[in-house]
Amino acid sequence: MAVMATAALLRDWKLNHSMDLRTDPVFMRGMTQSRRVSRREALRIAGLATAGLALAACGVQGKKADPPKADAVADFWADKKQNGTLRFANWPLYIDKDGKRYPSLEKFTAETGIEVVYQEPIQEMPTWFGKIQPMLASGQDIGYDVMVMTNGFQLTRALNLGYLAPLDHSRLPNFAANAGETFKNPAWDPDNAHTIPWAAGVTGIAYNPEYVDEVTSIQELWNPKYKGKIGMMVDTQEIANFGMFALGIDPEKAGRAEWEKAAAKLQEQRDAGLVRKYYENDYVEALARGDVWITMAWSGDIYQQIAEGKNLKFVVPEEGATIWTDNLCIPKTARNPVDALMLMDFVYRPEVARMLVEYINYITPVPATKDLILARAQEESGEERETLEELANSPLVYPSEADQARLRSYSILSTADEKVFEDIFQPITQG
Repeated sequence: MAVMATAALLRDWKLNHSMDLRTDPVFMRGMTQSRRVSRREALRIAGLATAGLALAACGVQGKKADPPKADAVADFWADKKQNGTLRFANWPLYIDKDGKRYPSLEKFTAETGIEVVYQEPIQEMPTWFGKIQPMLASGQDIGYDVMVMTNGFQLTRALNLGYLAPLDHSRLPNFAANAGETFKNPAWDPDNAHTIPWAAGVTGIAYNPEYVDEVTSIQELWNPKYKGKIGMMVDTQEIANFGMFALGIDPEKAGRAEWEKAAAKLQEQRDAGLVRKYYENDYVEALARGDVWITMAWSGDIYQQIAEGKNLKFVVPEEGATIWTDNLCIPKTARNPVDALMLMDFVYRPEVARMLVEYINYITPVPATKDLILARAQEESGEERETLEELANSPLVYPSEADQARLRSYSILSTADEKVFEDIFQPITQG
């Protein structure tokens, strides 16, 4: 069954490879197919790294880049032509697949004549950016025309250093027509000047209703009633956001003063003995076992637990939750940027986006896919129909408008800010 296949494989990997990944040199170099890493696990690694990990040797120095001017966009695309070839770099298990076939890519080739060379070289962001940064800095082709990067330290650096092609939105009508408003004009890439989303997920609160009353507020993570049964994440970007949400601070607009206030709030939680543990991705097992009753959680993880019959709940608290996004972007040195731009627009056609979300099971940036999945469910029967209906009706895949309005990204960090940020929040989880 195509639906759920990707998430199930990711879940199995997480359950078997959750311990001490930072000490595994094989992992840090990039793993083989038998040791895959999910997008969220990779971002966790990036968040734990001190500023410059995997990048320090490259001598990267970043500064805030100005948005591209209209004439700069026109100049970049003026002499670019469709070449009939496209090289696509993605994460493992992150596109629809049927055996050795990629149906959405085959459909793209059939309609456009563009042959796609699809590969899965991205295992985690620091290593990936460390590999491509020297080539981009020297103006060399990295071997790919489009790639998927998670919003975070590395994507911000790529943007600030001018490594990504400015997008010609006149050639992206499907994005304009079909992308959800949540996915337009992100704080870290205003006006989607260089990126458009591939898929996304939410960091919210999961809880066991056998032990915990209905949760609506993030303040429940500071409730003495759950002392020793609260789980928090070790990722500095993740806990920082929750500390800010608890104080009514928007992480996207925060600076050092707000970070320090959030850190004090999180330290108060730790000093009171409320937190059982600061988890990596092993919080899922702890919640399922009852070691913790309420915890920070990633939407995709909890979707799978609920699909397997676990009595768990996931909520976007009223104060806010974090949305993280994996994004399509074109290296400035790409040989086939027009072909890449055509694919970027193609995947925003609702029928194509439906093919992707049915396999990936992460939040889709194309909300119209929900009705298409429900319509397809009516054509099926039995388990397949039930699975499709569960997917379409899941708030973990299709957050409500009210939930979406409360979603925020991470603080936008310059190279200098990264160390300050880590110095403020790392002592809380590692002290």
